[in-house]
Amino acid sequence: MILLIHIVVALASMLVAAMVFIAPAARMLVVSYVLIAATLTSGIYLIAANPAHMMQACIVGVLYLTVVSGLTVVARRRLAAGAEE
Repeated sequence: MILLIHIVVALASMLVAAMVFIAPAARMLVVSYVLIAATLTSGIYLIAANPAHMMQACIVGVLYLTVVSGLTVVARRRLAAGAEE
């Protein structure tokens, strides 16, 4: 069950990160942060519960975290630049 929740939250996180990248909004940034944290937390739990597939999970997790965090950081910078104008 936790695996299904983890997958749904990760997919939602990617969708929100893409949305906030396209149209930056402060509220959506907060949602993106929460979803990233929830995905990371559930991923750590899954690795702790089943360490046999840890290497593969870590590689995919790092890739996910890099892409979603990158989109969110760029969106935050764009939002900050728009607020200064």
